[in-house]
Amino acid sequence: MTRTPAEDRAHWERTADRLLLAVRPYATDDLALIRLPGVPSHNGGRSDGLEGFARTFLLAGFRLAGARGADPHDLAGWYATGLAAGTDPRNPDRWPTFAECNQAKVEAASIALALHETRPWIWDRLDDRIRQHVLDWLAPMVGDPMPGNNWIWFQGVTEAFARTAGGRWRQQDLDRVIALTDGWYAGDGWYSDGLTGGEHRNFDHYNGWAMHLYPLWFCRILGDAAPSGLLDRYRARLHRFLEDQRLLIGANGSPLVQGRSLTYRHAALAPLWTGALFDATPLAPGETRALANRMLDHFTQHGATDADDLLTLGWHRPFRGILQGYSGPASPYWASKGFIGLALPPDHPVWTDEESPLAVEQGDFARSLAAPGWLVSGTAADGVVRVVQHGGDHADPNRPHADDPCYARFAYSTHTAPETPGDPTLPDGSADADPLDNAVVLLDAAGRASHRRPTTRISLGATTAVSRSRAHWPANATWDVFGGPDTPYTLGPWITVGSALRGSIEVRAVRVDPATETEAAGPGHVLRIGGFALAVAPTDPQAGDTARVAGADGLISVVVGAQGLPRASVVPGRNSNALGSASATPIVETAGPATHGTLHIALIHLAATDPTALPQVTTRTEGTTLLADVTWSDGTQDTIQLPAPETPLAADAPHRGRGELRKGPGSRGARESTLGGDAPVRGRGELRKGPGSRGARESTLGGDAPDRGRGELRKAPESTGTRETTVRTDAPHKGRGELRNPPQPPGNPRKDPPRA
Repeated sequence: MTRTPAEDRAHWERTADRLLLAVRPYATDDLALIRLPGVPSHNGGRSDGLEGFARTFLLAGFRLAGARGADPHDLAGWYATGLAAGTDPRNPDRWPTFAECNQAKVEAASIALALHETRPWIWDRLDDRIRQHVLDWLAPMVGDPMPGNNWIWFQGVTEAFARTAGGRWRQQDLDRVIALTDGWYAGDGWYSDGLTGGEHRNFDHYNGWAMHLYPLWFCRILGDAAPSGLLDRYRARLHRFLEDQRLLIGANGSPLVQGRSLTYRHAALAPLWTGALFDATPLAPGETRALANRMLDHFTQHGATDADDLLTLGWHRPFRGILQGYSGPASPYWASKGFIGLALPPDHPVWTDEESPLAVEQGDFARSLAAPGWLVSGTAADGVVRVVQHGGDHADPNRPHADDPCYARFAYSTHTAPETPGDPTLPDGSADADPLDNAVVLLDAAGRASHRRPTTRISLGATTAVSRSRAHWPANATWDVFGGPDTPYTLGPWITVGSALRGSIEVRAVRVDPATETEAAGPGHVLRIGGFALAVAPTDPQAGDTARVAGADGLISVVVGAQGLPRASVVPGRNSNALGSASATPIVETAGPATHGTLHIALIHLAATDPTALPQVTTRTEGTTLLADVTWSDGTQDTIQLPAPETPLAADAPHRGRGELRKGPGSRGARESTLGGDAPVRGRGELRKGPGSRGARESTLGGDAPDRGRGELRKAPESTGTRETTVRTDAPHKGRGELRNPPQPPGNPRKDPPRA
């Protein structure tokens, strides 16, 4: 659909109004809570009602700000009424306090941002009693030991607003938020959403819709009171990130289907709009709007809203497989961040310039992104963007994890979704899923597939990358982003995987090496390699003896066994894919147990057509390193180098999961857990001193809840001379020397992990 620039703005305003008006029938009589239909989250109905209010209020805030208060639907009056009722301590429908519900802290940030953006039309018109009730509700955020991930910014923006409105705030809290954020900066515009096992391993959409958004709004709220130079620092980081993000959106308008909270959908637009608003973008205004239009239309046309204009829990359709345990009926309204562009005035160039082609429409590209450890390839002919993942897996490197399909797969794209069967919001709801699509696994005697996490990055070049993991079979394969449940694990061989990515094809080279004497002499395991899963027509069985799937949307997914992988087939799926009720995954396997210390090579293809010319691959050895030389159809050459594990064969004594931390070969200091022995391993380890931690406590407790302030504050890559500071958990902040966190709150983070 072609629209003029003026029509674009009107289309966005109508879409926002439709979403806002659709939730009104579900508000309580006093408008304090919006209780949307559906399965409640584990936080309960009152928390979900607050979430419905806060997240839609954020959308109303952007809508009012850009319209300069023009308000045909009385958004200001409607939400002001809800504010008064929700913060009235005598009201039975009042909002839950932070002590009653952790999730209220998340929603407080949306309320603070919306109040700031609508200050002339809501806050300044509230009477003093109501304003004080709001500030009283926000006040317990002061001094709260927030979890060590994007949650710290809920505290940051909330206290920033309170500071400007006469409420409570604390400089120590703001200093801690800024310092932790600098420690999580991984370079080239990328943040890790906190540290896992003391490392930058948490790369996903939170980088854009949280870690870049909130720091800039923090400065916007504080104005001249923001620390000197902070705004420019955050602007420069976002500017650099957007150079990469523009590559990660397909011509179909879809963002990359990777990471958690995917049901937030077009919240992925938040950093693009924020870059335009803060003059922190390398994109031309017309490209920003083109990306935004394409993404909004993508989700609108694929069932993101139901017949009543309510956002659904899913991606293209209601689908619970991509949810997390924290998801509730109002969770999708985090998509309000995708409407930040409405806060820009109608005469801003982003609303007046003609659209520009998307990056993937301008020509093919192949890049590597150092911070997350990704290879990226976009092809203009079909608009597909592919990512090969050899970096952050959101997993503590000190313990085995069940694989979360949205982090542990080797490849993702803008046109496909990983297989995610089950319902992760239920206990053991995802326990029956073996890694399949874009997985490299070993099959045990019962046919169960091994899991990958944690992985160690070995190398990353311009078009090649290598990583290694220890195959393991969890007794309970339930996944979640924070590591899964405590369960025994049976450990297996090392699997080293290397990739070369150009155009539509990834050359995926694999070596399997025994980790113990028993494995070296044992019967071995069948090696299986999967390609991209595609949604298919329910009536199309996609069966056969070739690893080729024709998707319902016209895409073709193929896996070719180029060396040592003669068996090809297709595995069907039912209700296991966010893009369709039926799906299929092409796979190749060895004919028998994989030979240790040799190369097995598969070619992974995803495009709108079958491959016309496959790369040629030859193999050789240099000492204990196996090399795959790849010659592409245009004569370009790449070499994938797979070194042997540095760890010697372990004795077959029982092992309890502690293991030692060793430097992996060629990993530039990356830590490789030996996790030796044949006995089942418990998923939790001990508290150990990590290499280079200078005595800081490093937890191997599984990364189940986002790092609660533990680990190190690292030097931000672009800063020089910055003091390296250790965050401790045993004493309050002393003002000088090392930063110390307040005592941690009680409770079981495994059962109630922080969420957003």
